Amino acid sequence: MHSQFPILEHASPYLNHAAVGPWPRCTAEAAQAFAEENMRHGSNNYLEWIERDRQLRDYLAQLTGASSADDIALLKNTTEGISIVAWGLDWQEGDNVVLPAEEFPSNRLPWLAQAERGVQAREVDIRQAEDAEQALIDAMDENTRLLTVSSVQWSDGFRLDLDRLGQACKQRKVLFFVDAIQQLGALPLDVEKSNIDFLAADAHKWLLGPEGIAVFYCREELRPRLKLLQQGWHMVDRYWDFQREQWEPSATAMRFEAGTPNSIGQAALHASAGMFLETGMEVVATRVLANTAFLLENLPLLPGVQVSSRLEPERRSGIVSFVHERLTPEEIYRTMQKNGVSCAVRGRSLRLSPHFYQGQEELSVFLDLLASMVR
Repeated sequence: MHSQFPILEHASPYLNHAAVGPWPRCTAEAAQAFAEENMRHGSNNYLEWIERDRQLRDYLAQLTGASSADDIALLKNTTEGISIVAWGLDWQEGDNVVLPAEEFPSNRLPWLAQAERGVQAREVDIRQAEDAEQALIDAMDENTRLLTVSSVQWSDGFRLDLDRLGQACKQRKVLFFVDAIQQLGALPLDVEKSNIDFLAADAHKWLLGPEGIAVFYCREELRPRLKLLQQGWHMVDRYWDFQREQWEPSATAMRFEAGTPNSIGQAALHASAGMFLETGMEVVATRVLANTAFLLENLPLLPGVQVSSRLEPERRSGIVSFVHERLTPEEIYRTMQKNGVSCAVRGRSLRLSPHFYQGQEELSVFLDLLASMVR
């Protein structure tokens, strides 16, 4: 597996997969092969591109737990998926949407924007709550149309119990949207088991794919309920039939894809997704959580270091954040940058996000450097 990640050849570790993940070798080679093919043959092999598109949807259905590849759309980014739902639902004046406080702007601004349609956004402080899931559930009432959460919070890795939230939504007939960008590719997901109605996630973080392509899941019976915000040639079945008289949107999630697909992005993500399926998400998750456990055990041993992330096993993800009593996160970040370590300042803490192909060797390099700073 190490041969797939030349970034490991650097002496300083890359601990920033929650921002942008480096491509595996197979992904880079897939993009290079597509570019070479296009240069030499143009679109002569377009039928093969269509087959890769079909297979990619199947891969993503497996990774998300969707029952069918027809439930999967390939969009530009997470924000587009969120906006399809936020602007596509037939909101009524007095409706409300419930979400955690301090959500990433992509999973906050589209919902706040529905205020112009008379929709209230109820933001719940899940970190101060004794029971985060119950606090979100308690915020729902007879006017709640939708609960939206990031399955893993972007700033500190706080992980929510999707099964519990999904079951509560199902019982209350509330729609359930999940921004999975900080989970998909790091920890297993199952939209059916968790009663998730909509899910969106970019490829460029834990999925180790390119920017500009994302997965969007939409439950079959809900697709007709979303007003289409854009129209185009690609949103129909048999989209290559340009002589048709009727342009009825596809019944599949492809109805949300109005225009020309990101073919090179599909080629790259196809390789990344295939690698995760071949490795197995349980194996990936075990290694990701082992990295988290190692950091949570060793960071507090350093003078003045305090972990910002939650310690409970059920709250853990691939993200670990911390602060220091004397050094600011920005000061630590600048020193790490000078030493070639990639990390990030998020939510007033320094955020670390190693992936499954790394381990104690890479994390110890970081810890030794941090120890030299704080001592």
